[in-house]
Amino acid sequence: VQLVESGGGSVQTGGSLRLTCTASSTHVYSSSCIGWFRQSPGKEREGIAAINTGVGDYVTRYGDSVRGRFSISGDAANNKVYLQMNSLRSEDTATYYCAVGSKWTCAAGSWWQVPFYGDWGQGTQVTVSS
Repeated sequence: VQLVESGGGSVQTGGSLRLTCTASSTHVYSSSCIGWFRQSPGKEREGIAAINTGVGDYVTRYGDSVRGRFSISGDAANNKVYLQMNSLRSEDTATYYCAVGSKWTCAAGSWWQVPFYGDWGQGTQVTVSS
């Protein structure tokens, strides 16, 4: 297993959570595109954010549904990528996954597409209720 998600849980509408994606090694973390996806029952897996972890790079991408509310960041010293989620809504309820692709995956036309990622974590559940 190369990626492990943590930090999910239950929160009220308007609350915040921070998810963590931990890569098993510097080799996995560095010079990659690490993306966050989510999936709720009956829906397709949705790409919501991605970050290019190359040194001096850290290009970030966001989907329209989370832009302005979620923030992705990288921690090279610990091989971690964080997803800070603020102003959570009921429609954010889903299982959240992180995935790793090549650094080219973070291009504007591909970062949000599932086939461009090779390895996935097991997922962490986020439930937002009023």
